[in-house]
Amino acid sequence: MSIPPYELIIYWSEEDKAFIVEVPELPGCMADGKTYEDAVKNVKVVIMEWIETAKKLGREIPTPKGRLLYA
Repeated sequence: MSIPPYELIIYWSEEDKAFIVEVPELPGCMADGKTYEDAVKNVKVVIMEWIETAKKLGREIPTPKGRLLYA
């Protein structure tokens, strides 16, 4: 199964000394990593887990919009 193309917001957290990745279209979906690449790799796992959990709970899974609408 491929990862849906959700918008990612990636930034460096000086406090955490890690890159943080947020997925605005999936409430609460975020991950971190010591490198940019690790953070993106980790969020791919979290996205799939978020979708799997939503399916089990019978919740709606948002369709990726493709362009950031939250800024």
